[in-house]
Amino acid sequence: MKLHQISVFLENKPGQLKLACQRLAEANINILTLSLADTKQFGVLHLITPEWERAQTVFKQSGFIASVNEVLAVEVADRPGGLVEILNAIEEAGLNVEYMYAFTFGHQGKAALIFRFSDPDAAVAKLTASGINIIDKVELFARASLAG
Repeated sequence: MKLHQISVFLENKPGQLKLACQRLAEANINILTLSLADTKQFGVLHLITPEWERAQTVFKQSGFIASVNEVLAVEVADRPGGLVEILNAIEEAGLNVEYMYAFTFGHQGKAALIFRFSDPDAAVAKLTASGINIIDKVELFARASLAG
């Protein structure tokens, strides 16, 4: 149920995001979703790709610092209040969210939220026990290809 997300550290200067994305394009690696956060010195690019192992190799061969983290894709109703329902379940389960970002694909009124939890295994157990649908990588990638 857990997904592999690549986190790439980028110098906070013009062209670094483009260069990282260009390296993946040159390797014919598709990015399904991404998020970028920054500080004064660097940015952190989080991305999901079905070819995460190849992508990590491409980044390292290109001189980027890249690590792999486990994240969860949580299904959410794509309507007002859908996110609140998920956040209520997370709060009731006592889970700590490190960060999250959206992954919409217009699948039967549903979207996905990518969550990085401090304890992904506990998050899977607690959220599924609460009736929250965790989307596995096969389903997530299939939904993404249908949306494209």
